[in-house]
Amino acid sequence: MLIRPFDPWKSKMCTCPEKYSFSPYTGCSHACLYCYISSYIPDAFHARLKKDLFRRLKREVKKIDKNLYVSMSNSSDPYTPEEKELMATRKCLRILRENDIMLLIITKSDIVARDIDIISDMRASISMTLTGVNNERMAKIEKFAPSFQKRLEAMQELHENGVPCSFRLDPIIPGVNDEEIEDIVREGSRYCSHVVTSTIKPRADSMKRLKAVLPHISSMKFERIGNSYYLPKQIRFELLKRVEEASRKYGISFATCREGYPFTAKSCDGSHLIPRG
Repeated sequence: MLIRPFDPWKSKMCTCPEKYSFSPYTGCSHACLYCYISSYIPDAFHARLKKDLFRRLKREVKKIDKNLYVSMSNSSDPYTPEEKELMATRKCLRILRENDIMLLIITKSDIVARDIDIISDMRASISMTLTGVNNERMAKIEKFAPSFQKRLEAMQELHENGVPCSFRLDPIIPGVNDEEIEDIVREGSRYCSHVVTSTIKPRADSMKRLKAVLPHISSMKFERIGNSYYLPKQIRFELLKRVEEASRKYGISFATCREGYPFTAKSCDGSHLIPRG
């Protein structure tokens, strides 16, 4: 199936509302070092279209519960670099719009602004990942992803066209982007009304990649929770509290992703921003 219930791992840490997950692509060519998909997707950093994508989507979209929203995408960015030429996500958006599907688009690419003409005519919201303002530093771990400025410009364009936006400050990595937390929240709050944040949670393979590029990771203490490695709770909560305080300062709602940290926002993932009428 293309459209599946979200969270196949049934994580006890997950606070997401009931929803569907859909990805036009298998794999993601952004190839971020911290990405967890390489633990279960072969050739994970080479994006390719799913087989019979449009035919299957047209069939499956008729069968899902229209009271639930679709989250696109959770494993593979719908705006992976190949999308600029293939325009497959754009074609999928048309199909979803024709069937009046509620949609949450999760991306870290400015390509999303290309599709404003479709998205603004849908019950849809965008969640843009903003990882760090220092492009030189972030290029070490997000080599093929658009710059922070390009992501901001895309959000500005979406915001000015009436598309409700949130952003993901995810992941927070001590020694990489933790000093920029307040700056990221300030910039994201210019065009968004909600932030969801998460600390680094590598799996075994992504941990090896991170240690090779960021030697200080080797000296950090992690604890195993499920299939992921978590920073100690005290360190995590201190970082998350800074995001919460910055969010309060800049007047936006705050939530966390799989952290066990309490929040009062209407949803963790920003899905409460999807127009329901």
